[in-house]
Amino acid sequence: MKIFIHITHGPEHPTRAALGFLIAKTAIEEGHTVSLFLAGDAVQLMRDAVLDNLTGLGTGKLREHYDAIIKGGGKFYLSGMSSKGRGLTEADLKGKPAVFSPPNVLLKLSLEHDRMFTY
Repeated sequence: MKIFIHITHGPEHPTRAALGFLIAKTAIEEGHTVSLFLAGDAVQLMRDAVLDNLTGLGTGKLREHYDAIIKGGGKFYLSGMSSKGRGLTEADLKGKPAVFSPPNVLLKLSLEHDRMFTY
């Protein structure tokens, strides 16, 4: 099954942010294909300093979830407008399976997947 996870909460809500990544990791472990679209403050989750330091209350460490998602073939899409507004650049995505995307990609992905979760 194709699972799509849309995350809009960033470092200001660590538990919700980590929960989205935890669900993605869990879906991959269950054998599903996973795509994540980060928008709003969630785009900041792709900064290395955030990945390395964010831990949700009962939802785990963001870096551990991220590494498992990558290992399992998960793909990341980041709102280009949200990223620009928060100063995220190509340098922040270097070496990561992530691309800046316009709003129509969010719509396209939501229609292509079997299930969608929002955090």
